[in-house]
Amino acid sequence: MKRNYRELKVGFASLIVLALFYWGFGFLKGRNVLSSTLNSYYVTYSNISGLQKSSQVSINGFSVGKVLDIYFNEDPKHQGELIVEFTVEKQVYFSKNSIVKIASDGIMGGKSLVIVPSYQGDKATPGDYLKGEVGVDLFSKLDPLQVKMESAISSIEMVAKRMSELLDEETITELQSSIKKINTVLSSVVSTSQSIDVLVKNNDDKLNKTLSSVEATSYNLKAVSDSLAKVKILSISQKINKTVANLEGITSGIATGEGSLGKLAKDEDLYNNLEAASKELEELLRDMKEHPKRFVHFSLFGKKEKKYKKTKEN
Repeated sequence: MKRNYRELKVGFASLIVLALFYWGFGFLKGRNVLSSTLNSYYVTYSNISGLQKSSQVSINGFSVGKVLDIYFNEDPKHQGELIVEFTVEKQVYFSKNSIVKIASDGIMGGKSLVIVPSYQGDKATPGDYLKGEVGVDLFSKLDPLQVKMESAISSIEMVAKRMSELLDEETITELQSSIKKINTVLSSVVSTSQSIDVLVKNNDDKLNKTLSSVEATSYNLKAVSDSLAKVKILSISQKINKTVANLEGITSGIATGEGSLGKLAKDEDLYNNLEAASKELEELLRDMKEHPKRFVHFSLFGKKEKKYKKTKEN
């Protein structure tokens, strides 16, 4: 009797374990076998972007169900499409015009279904096919940026590698030596500038006096140059005045008939005689050009000179 009772207890416990296992397995798949408050709906996608069974289904950020199953569409016209079956609590209301999107479920990259509810049109009933979309999340937008960042990182790594190849121990030692020399030169420049500052401060009065002397000397030179310029200008103006006076005397003498130019300008008889003489000279030159034999006689063979006979033409 005790043995039968013990076997009965073991069998009852096994049934309870099996029931709990079946309920837990169904719950993980999105089906609550102990509750009839869930409705099933369907949506089709060409790509589910990593959506899995038991993924969460939400409306306005509130969880209302789970993904129950995912399988391929057996319709030849829709080969390659995936059908997603999901459950939603019965008290949730939305119309057949609602959209079911696949969205990112967090920073870890999980996916979930998000129902964008619409309340216009006929109410969605269990077994209806709703319109599906794949939402663009933040991580998909960051994909091009990630590619660019990876390319930039690769370039930086290449440059660093090249730099490490160029900067061997000998080059680094030379650079360190050069930097030390530059520091020495800078220290010397700083020391020299400090010495100059001290020298200027100690001889400030002397420098001021020297500058004052230079300024006075330049002022005196300017005064002397101004005086010389005035004297030179005065001398030139006096010469000009003298020359103008001489020109005025010459022109007045010519106007009154004094001197050769004055007589030539005032004596009409002299002018007439000069004009007649110039005419006679012109006729003589013309006659010599036309009849040169009248004025020049010579013979290469010693002939006697013929006497000139005046003709009627002459």
